[in-house]
Amino acid sequence: MKPDIFREPVSIRVGLGFPAEVRGAMDAYRYLVEWPARLRDNAHSVAFKACGAVLRGEIDAETARGLFAAFAEKHDLLAPETNVIVASRLRRDRDPHVC
Repeated sequence: MKPDIFREPVSIRVGLGFPAEVRGAMDAYRYLVEWPARLRDNAHSVAFKACGAVLRGEIDAETARGLFAAFAEKHDLLAPETNVIVASRLRRDRDPHVC
């Protein structure tokens, strides 16, 4: 496995709320570069620096993953995990009393 790849991707909402998976420090770095300057804050700065440090081989990818996930959570970007959505749909399809 490449040293910048996360063990588990971070699922975020992009565009009109569509889920996207951030699979590693390079993906996260690219996303953070595009983040609007007027919305940049300390969480952005920390995650951005951590992703850069991974790409330079200074820290491990899981550290940056945690910081990127914290940034995403702070900005309400985390997408629900797809397996949770699928499970709830399957349960609803099997039991007509579940909403």
